[in-house]
Amino acid sequence: MNKLLLSLLPGCLTLSLYAETWPKNYADYGELIVVKLDSAPFPHPDRAKGHQYHEKLFTAEKNYSDNSVAIFVPKGFHPADKVDFVVHFHGWNNHVEKVLSHYQLIQQFAESGRNAVLVVPQGPYDASDSFDGKLEDENGFKKFMSEVMQTLRQREVIKSEPIGTIILSGHSGGYQVMSSIVAKGGLSDEVKEVWLFDALYARTDKFMDWYKDHPGRRMIDIYTEHGGTKGETEKLMASLKVPTQEIPFLFKKESEVTSQDLKKNQLVFLFSELEHDQVVDKHRSFCEYLKTSALAPIK
Repeated sequence: MNKLLLSLLPGCLTLSLYAETWPKNYADYGELIVVKLDSAPFPHPDRAKGHQYHEKLFTAEKNYSDNSVAIFVPKGFHPADKVDFVVHFHGWNNHVEKVLSHYQLIQQFAESGRNAVLVVPQGPYDASDSFDGKLEDENGFKKFMSEVMQTLRQREVIKSEPIGTIILSGHSGGYQVMSSIVAKGGLSDEVKEVWLFDALYARTDKFMDWYKDHPGRRMIDIYTEHGGTKGETEKLMASLKVPTQEIPFLFKKESEVTSQDLKKNQLVFLFSELEHDQVVDKHRSFCEYLKTSALAPIK
């Protein structure tokens, strides 16, 4: 077997697993489609030589070549006048298959009963890196969602319906691509909600510019004691109390927040006593945010 074929074999095996194993794992909840998209985050010129973090080199071949995207359509989904989406971005040292399983994203999504489609693109594969390639380029998110829509039409999940509401959800390092999307992704008007799962490390101004420029939007920032986001979140809350700003917001302990709190308030800060890696699924927060979102339920 020649060297070229050997180098391609792992990718072929991975694609085979994507196409056959994953859908079977989640068949009880709906249809999981795993595809390779040209508009997915990687490969990208800025990681053509890989990425160095401290003493470790993450290579383009191993960490920045996978253009897989998981698209989940829940049972009972029916296209309305428009198609609504939740797009979730994973953090450092992770990959899509692990994210779906570890945080029970599909189970939580199905449990919420929302008439929408979940999309999880592969970011840096098992790498210590927040950069999300093409989705951080100008209009990169618009191109990506256009290709997602094309995939759904080809699979006859939808027909000619346009994009409706988009919710951005991200854990940890997923904040960076989300900030780029609301600032220059090309679909800022369609983004109705942003959920930061212990993820507000920086680029706060981009999130707040989007929030201020789009009345009626909802932003939820859940943070922990040791996740590295407490300082930035508390600084933001303090700035919102300044008389010249005075933007109303809700602050509560995550253990005390109610569904009504989440429905009535547009800017929500929640302090969680959970660990950094628990905030997405330990208390079923992803599901609860879905249930209290602007997304319509499945009829």
